[in-house]
Amino acid sequence: MRPRAKPGAVARAADTMLGRGIIQLLAVAVFFLAWEVAVRAGWLTEFLVGAPSGIWRVFLASMRDGSLPVDTWYTVIEAIIGFLIGTLMGSVAGLGLWYSAFVARLVEPFIVAINSVPKIALAPIVILWFGTGFVSKVALAVSLTALVALIAAYQAARDADPDLQALLASMGASKNRVFKSVIVPSTLPAIIGMFRINIGFALVGAVVGEFISSQRGLGHLIYSASSLYDLNTVWVGLFVLMFVGFLLYHVIDFAERRILPWRQVITTGQVQV
Repeated sequence: MRPRAKPGAVARAADTMLGRGIIQLLAVAVFFLAWEVAVRAGWLTEFLVGAPSGIWRVFLASMRDGSLPVDTWYTVIEAIIGFLIGTLMGSVAGLGLWYSAFVARLVEPFIVAINSVPKIALAPIVILWFGTGFVSKVALAVSLTALVALIAAYQAARDADPDLQALLASMGASKNRVFKSVIVPSTLPAIIGMFRINIGFALVGAVVGEFISSQRGLGHLIYSASSLYDLNTVWVGLFVLMFVGFLLYHVIDFAERRILPWRQVITTGQVQV
């Protein structure tokens, strides 16, 4: 008689990369199967919610004619360029505020005021300034990412160890030396962690710009399909956006593990209770 697997052993096997991946794939498969069955049984209307089989047909057709890869390429490039420019500008500005507490206190109310405005509301102005082409989509992505990066970098700089800064200053270190030796290393984890948020904002900016005015991109695809009540095509655009966001998130996660390997050690070294 074969011994039964202990519950703890099963849990440990499930809590591995392979185990989690299998469970996640099964959950996705069950979700789409239930969706398809509900549509075919008449419990849901395909006109209102679409159907996995219809989504798959649209996906294959748009891949064959090349329209989906082109639209995806446009959106990804807009988002990545906007992410890089906005994150770099915001991070440099946020770290720069550390140099002068007076300037930081002076501009803080303006930062709060600008941050309270939904950036999507700026879309018509950005389109008016930069036109309806590629540049306006990048500008919208920059507008959504720059302020987030600025606030994250400035807050991380403010939270840097004051005792270590005072120690270096007492030893005659210049402000630039303190900045390079304390502020930059201590803010790096927060700044890289902010990248995960900003990549999503960059995609939002690019897609919203495509909603308003564009000839290409996933936002244009979704907007055009929704105006024609083509739910299957809308879902194709949304699922591709999810996949792109998932992929870019893991690219940033890989970069973080390369740049900050000690954070990976701390995370994997947590005590399991």
